Amino acid sequence: MTIDLKTQRLNMVESQVRTNDVTDRRILDAMMDIERENFVPAAARSIAYMEGEISVETSDDNLGARKLLSPMVLAKLIQLAEIKESDLVLDIGCTTGYSTAILTSLTNSVVGLEQGAELVEKASSNLAAANIINAAIVEGPLNEGYPAEGPYDVILINGRVSEPPETLIKQLKPGGRAVGVLGQGVSGKAVIWLSNGNNWTSREAFDATAGDLPGFEKSREFSF
Repeated sequence: MTIDLKTQRLNMVESQVRTNDVTDRRILDAMMDIERENFVPAAARSIAYMEGEISVETSDDNLGARKLLSPMVLAKLIQLAEIKESDLVLDIGCTTGYSTAILTSLTNSVVGLEQGAELVEKASSNLAAANIINAAIVEGPLNEGYPAEGPYDVILINGRVSEPPETLIKQLKPGGRAVGVLGQGVSGKAVIWLSNGNNWTSREAFDATAGDLPGFEKSREFSF
């Protein structure tokens, strides 16, 4: 049986994304244009447009379980950041490059960060295959960000963190925004952190489920 991926992609946009208050036409158009099936493992192509996250297999050590965010959560986080065409965006934990590809439809410059060589190579090759030229994939620890290319207008965190990501927030320009999912256990809230240059504020935006990102675990507290 032939799987009509274009129809599935349309259904994803109309049923999962648009119906969850995503009104930015640029995001909807990008998700309709970019073929998500090319950014998932071959065995998952038939479920590329399902609701929920998709696991990304990798042989890199110490990466933990890595997943693509659900289309709805990704779209709402990107909308929350209110990205402008002139913004410089850092995409933390870009895995296979799908989120980076979506971001390149909204702005002129995107830096995708991954910490394993295999994922860096996969994301880079996926973007090249999609003829995307306004993004670069770099390698480094996710929780350290990538200050060499900063400061950034927007930082997208592709996963859940246990604490406010202060190291990343410090890489924002004054007026910059970082978005991600904050929580532990089974709960999570999408949060936007706003930098004023010397300090930052935050607000919760919506309930969200996301896989934990390596390096963002809650700091251990020691008692003496």
